[in-house]
Amino acid sequence: MEDYNPCMPTIDLKKLNTHRTRTFNLSLPRKLVSQSMAVKFVNQRGFVFFWPIKGIDMPSLWTAVAGNRPVADKHDDPGHITWGWKDGALDKKIWYYAKVLRKKATMISLDIAPYFYALSENYGSPDEDYLLTYEEGRMTQAAKQVYETLLNEGAMNTLDLRRASNLANAKDSEFTKALEYLQSDFKVLPIGVSDAGAWKYSFIYEIVPRHYPELPEKARAISESEARTKLLELYFESVGAAQEKDTVKLFGWKKEIATKAIVRLVEKRVLVEAGHPKHKGVWYSLKSVI
Repeated sequence: MEDYNPCMPTIDLKKLNTHRTRTFNLSLPRKLVSQSMAVKFVNQRGFVFFWPIKGIDMPSLWTAVAGNRPVADKHDDPGHITWGWKDGALDKKIWYYAKVLRKKATMISLDIAPYFYALSENYGSPDEDYLLTYEEGRMTQAAKQVYETLLNEGAMNTLDLRRASNLANAKDSEFTKALEYLQSDFKVLPIGVSDAGAWKYSFIYEIVPRHYPELPEKARAISESEARTKLLELYFESVGAAQEKDTVKLFGWKKEIATKAIVRLVEKRVLVEAGHPKHKGVWYSLKSVI
């Protein structure tokens, strides 16, 4: 992208703060107090994090409920009502929930999930797609074993899944990373909670096409270019302004791919190049915060 030009417009920090107060749902009278309000919030934003993620400016369900403060350690904190909403909705199909962006817990509107799926390495055949990914070295052996277990045996809680995948003696990190990868590439997702294990709490996982059979077909009609443009536009509608490196960090896209997507939004006049009064470099901003 172009270097910073002092003739560029400058982001108005007061307008940017007002914008984020609205999109992050930080105004005190508007706190979310029910699951139905949470669903509306996710649908309005398109996608949000469950918890706030350090180093990433993005709306989260926690801040929309508890305000702009760290996630509380105390289990009885009122903000932790979000935990019940999330767990109680896993089998309700009111949103798409899994570790997606940055491999962190992400809540996605069902209308927007196909755009994410269109960018995954899934091409319509859950029995075969993963084999190509594995053969090309982009899927670990552990992830392959976990996926094949769910594919062949059906939904399973975490403890049983680990044993059935022959990973009971593997490092915890190996199994955890396998699940994170499979979720981030829209291959598996949690669909419920089991009381298995010492803590009486473990997710039940299933492969995505069985839980959302309509998702692959909806995604098939969406091109990669269309998907990236849509997701990036939603991101900027939430944050108001950001730099190219922020989009790369959030979505995990290669720099040149992020550049092309941003250029499309600039050409559509959704975004404008701008300077920031406190930070160097080129920023991209909605016109409303200039």
